Amino acid sequence: MKNALIYLASIFTFNTAIAGVLSMYLGPFWFEFIYSQCIGLSVLSSIALTIFVVRPGLMRWVALCITMPAAVALGMTLSFATSGVGSWHNQNAWNTMVIGLFFGLIGAITLLLGERIGFEIEQRKHFKAESEKREIEAHLKLLQAQIEPHFLFNTLANVSSLIDSDPTVAKKLLERLNEWLRVALARARSDVATLGDELDMLENYLQILKVRFGDRLIWRIDVTEDARETAFPPMLLQPLVENAVRHGIEPKIGGGEIGIHARIQDASLHIKVSDTGVGFTNNHASGAGLSNVSARLEALFGDAGKLRLETRSGYGVTATLEFPA
Repeated sequence: MKNALIYLASIFTFNTAIAGVLSMYLGPFWFEFIYSQCIGLSVLSSIALTIFVVRPGLMRWVALCITMPAAVALGMTLSFATSGVGSWHNQNAWNTMVIGLFFGLIGAITLLLGERIGFEIEQRKHFKAESEKREIEAHLKLLQAQIEPHFLFNTLANVSSLIDSDPTVAKKLLERLNEWLRVALARARSDVATLGDELDMLENYLQILKVRFGDRLIWRIDVTEDARETAFPPMLLQPLVENAVRHGIEPKIGGGEIGIHARIQDASLHIKVSDTGVGFTNNHASGAGLSNVSARLEALFGDAGKLRLETRSGYGVTATLEFPA
């Protein structure tokens, strides 16, 4: 609406300027003002209708050649009726027709050039947006790909350490890892996933860790149904759990518990990964996994994506993940 009013104001100003120029050579300003406005608005309506109905190309110019003289003639007829001066029987009528066609042609060229420039600007904006989108997607794929070997190397290192001391457990761990890979790698490369999908994959991951830790590792998952159905970037939650196990549960004698809680609040998804481990150390915030999570949050959500680490009252650490649902 605002753009339409600005556009009409521009046409009104253009018509008034034409009236001012013509009044210097032909007649009184009020007379030229009425003629300029009637003819100008009639031509404008004709051009706008042609642009709206006919696609760009030769046919549009043919349509303009047909409709513009008719629009000038209609504008002149309105001018005769409004001003009470002039008629088609007047010998100057055809001179007015030619002048109207001349300025109408200028207006048509201006409108068409404006449309073309606007189209090219929109095309450039679209191309820029698509390029930025592809760049972000490539960056996210790279970050996501970094998580997979990070987890695999850690798991294989655990298997290697168990082969000599407990080959039975090492074999069981490899079986669990193989089972995890069947689902996790395909899902991790998916562009669309939900928090429920991530939690299913995470449950399998914790079962892998359970082989090694036994009763030293306990976990609880408390997630609302609407949060489970929320779109969720693949492999974003596992680094937080892995960090809690590696720096919180593993160093603690007797192990501990990991809690995963998720809610949707104020149109944002809030996820907390807490542990009852040894408490906050510099290692909690220095891992590659957390750096990866922070980078992906920034690429996906900008300032709206947040990751915080906090010391729990008495023991353990809580990692809070927040972004628009």
